[in-house]
Amino acid sequence: MNKYLFQFIALARQHRVAAALLFLLVFPFLMPYDALSVNILIFGLYAVGFNLLFGYTGMLSFGHAAFLGVGSYLAGIAVVHAGWPWWAAILAGIASSSLVGLVIGFLAIRTRGIYFSMVTLALGQIVYYVFYKADHWTGGENGLRGVKVEFIDLPGISINFLDPLNKYYVIYVFVALALWFLSRVLSSPFGAVIEAIRENEKRAAACGYDVARAKLLVFVLSAGICGLAGTLRALHLSVVPIDSLHYLQSGQAVMMCLLGGMGTFFGPFVGAAVFLYLEDVVTNLTRYWMGVVGIVFMVFVLFFPKGLWGTLLHQLERWQGRQGGAA
Repeated sequence: MNKYLFQFIALARQHRVAAALLFLLVFPFLMPYDALSVNILIFGLYAVGFNLLFGYTGMLSFGHAAFLGVGSYLAGIAVVHAGWPWWAAILAGIASSSLVGLVIGFLAIRTRGIYFSMVTLALGQIVYYVFYKADHWTGGENGLRGVKVEFIDLPGISINFLDPLNKYYVIYVFVALALWFLSRVLSSPFGAVIEAIRENEKRAAACGYDVARAKLLVFVLSAGICGLAGTLRALHLSVVPIDSLHYLQSGQAVMMCLLGGMGTFFGPFVGAAVFLYLEDVVTNLTRYWMGVVGIVFMVFVLFFPKGLWGTLLHQLERWQGRQGGAA
């Protein structure tokens, strides 16, 4: 049984984009209700963006909620205040979050380690208070309401976006494009550079790579992917809550990444599924759900330090090593 499981995982790892998309294609039918699968899809994409910076480049940010929130708010403002169509609102959200990522990244990459994390946290909170005070545009503490997209109009077809299953597959298309783009980035020479920076930044610089420019670029790409997740969340909820920008939202990205397996392609979706499913189940049992989820998170960190998906991949490598030795 283990042999066939590991062979399946090896095949999925070899064709990671196709395997991820095939699983996500049937994912709504595995969940108790469609709205939960939509949330997992969106937050999985958010964790994927964070994982590009943390898991693949080794830069731990505590301010990534800024990009999720900016994407949500700018998409919402484009719809509510400017009357833009849904596709233009998505582009506005991605562009604005990438621009904010450029500014924050330019300031943050001058530091390292815990100082980098603290700078991103501080800058992320500045973004939070800017949007909190701009209540004419953002609704302040009440959030931005009225981000209504009832139909997705395409040439020759109109999709009812209020139907949860339709909504899932519309968002699925954007997630598929993001995963394809991410896979291309990771398979490129630039992908090798950022992994070299993660392993040994000084040695990467000694090899002639422009470390500062690579770190800034990966920061912007990470912000753009998180911004896309934010725009999709705004269209999904029809509102943009102010807690989209809160540092606790940044902490969720860290938890999802660690639960699934940092530095793995599909791990963020596994982590998002575990976290949000646990939250959904435990909140029906007790109001102290954060404590229960925190205990589960500590157990996973202690016994599965590579995360669930990362542990499976590690076991696959050991199995392949034994097979090679036996040959």
